[in-house]
Amino acid sequence: MRKFLVLALLSGPVLFAADPIAQVLDDQVKAVDHDVVRLAEAMPADKYNFAPANGTFTGVRTFGAQVKHLATIIYMQSAAILGEKPPVNVGSEEGPESLKTKAQIVDYLKGSLAYAHKAIGTITAKNYVEPIKSPFESGNTTRAASAGMIAWHSFDHYGQMVVYARMNGVVPGQAPATSGSR
Repeated sequence: MRKFLVLALLSGPVLFAADPIAQVLDDQVKAVDHDVVRLAEAMPADKYNFAPANGTFTGVRTFGAQVKHLATIIYMQSAAILGEKPPVNVGSEEGPESLKTKAQIVDYLKGSLAYAHKAIGTITAKNYVEPIKSPFESGNTTRAASAGMIAWHSFDHYGQMVVYARMNGVVPGQAPATSGSR
């Protein structure tokens, strides 16, 4: 019985492989998962309220607010793909006000990406260009456009987050900060 269970678990991905279109789109989310989560984890907890304040940076989102915002958009786009409400209260496009700590914000980000993988797994050659309700406009969009926005929007904010991180001595790709990081 144990051998059967192991064999079934190992062959599961082959038996239930995603549509090739979903796989291509999910690879983009995997890149977000890898790079954005790694950077969010690397930034020290005491720097989550950091935002440059001089010159043209006046009034920009903090590092933590960047992470919350991009995770919120991921939830909203994923829900649009699935044709349902997000599984969590996202608040406004800025994310839930209740999320204050690094640990809460990183967990929210990870949850949004898990939801994105689920949503993108439902995309097929038959439905990827069908109209779906846009989460931002009164009009429609497509699953393909929503999936693409998950990646490009996330990397737009990732670029801003990299600037904030470097201003605080954090280099993207380095191991997460250990003192006070969560």
